[in-house]
Amino acid sequence: MPNLFNAGRGLAAALLLAVLALPARAAERDQLTLVLDWFLNPDHAPIVIAQERGYFADNGLKVSWQEPADPNNPPKLVAAGKADLAVSYQPNLHLQVDQGLPLVRVGTLVATPLNTVIALEDGPIDELADLKGKTVGYSVGGFEETMLKVMLREAGVDPSTVELVNVNFALSQSLLSGRVDAIVGGFRNFEVNQLKLNGAQAQVFYPEAHGVPAYDELIFIAHREQMDRDKLRRFLDAVERGTQYLVNHPQKSWEIFRDGRPDVQNALNKRAFPDTIPRFALRPAALGSARYQRFAAFLQAHGMIETVPPVDQYAVELPAAVGTARQ
Repeated sequence: MPNLFNAGRGLAAALLLAVLALPARAAERDQLTLVLDWFLNPDHAPIVIAQERGYFADNGLKVSWQEPADPNNPPKLVAAGKADLAVSYQPNLHLQVDQGLPLVRVGTLVATPLNTVIALEDGPIDELADLKGKTVGYSVGGFEETMLKVMLREAGVDPSTVELVNVNFALSQSLLSGRVDAIVGGFRNFEVNQLKLNGAQAQVFYPEAHGVPAYDELIFIAHREQMDRDKLRRFLDAVERGTQYLVNHPQKSWEIFRDGRPDVQNALNKRAFPDTIPRFALRPAALGSARYQRFAAFLQAHGMIETVPPVDQYAVELPAAVGTARQ
C-alpha cells in the first residue's frame, strides 16, 4: 500500500504540474480591442485566422474587434484612448500625424498598395493618356485625387482636362453604367473581381507603376503615448502565425474565415480571398523606415503634409515579445 500511496501522490503532483503548464489560452488573458477600417472582409483574414486557430490565446490575449459605423472613426477612437488598435491606411496616417493626432504605426496588415485606376477593357481607355478629356469617378478625395494627378502627369496628361465625378461608394456600378470612363480608388482584389462577376473585364493601372511610391495599404495603428508595447507585439506575432497559415493553407483558411459568418459568404469575397493572400505582410511587425520616409516626402512634395517628421515619431518596430508561442 505505501507504494500505491506514493504512486498516487506522484500522479497528483504530475497533474498539478500539467495544469500549471497549460498554455496561456487557459489562463487569464490580456484584453485587446481592435477597430477594423471597414466591415469584415478578406483584407482582415490573418486576424480571423489568428483568432479561430487560437494564436491570440496562445500569446495570452483575448482580442475583440468591431466594425466601424463610420470608416473615418477608427483613428479617432485610438487617438481618444477608446481602443488599443485600429486598422487604417498608411497614406491617412501621414495626414493624421500632420494634423497632430497622437498615432503611430505598429504593424502592417497589407504590405502593397491595393488602390488602382480602373477602366473597362473593352472601353475607350487603353492607356492612361486616353483619359484626357474623359471622366473619372471617385469615392474619397484627398490622397486618391493626388494619386490620380500624379499618374496622369506621368502619362503626359494635364489633370485639369479630366473631370472628377463623386460617385460615393458606387465605383463599379458607375463604370458599368457608363456614367464615368474610369474610376480611381477601386481595389485590385475587390473592384476588379466585382466587375468580373458582372461580366466585364478590368483595364487596371497601378499607381506604383505610374509615379507613386509603393506604400502599405493597411496598417495597425496605436496611441503613441498610451500603447502597451509587449501586448501589441504579442498581437502582431499571432497575426504573423495567421498569415503563415493562410499562405500554406489557402482553401482551408477560406473555410475558417467563411464558416459561421453569413455576411462574408458571397461570390465577391470568395473571389477576393485568394487574390488578397499574396498582399499580406509576412512579417507584420517589421518596418521599412526608408519606405515610409520616401512616401512622406512624396506627400509633402504634393502639398498634402507640411513637414516630414522623423519616421520614429509615427512608425515603430516593436521589440519581440518574451515567451510568445510559435508554430
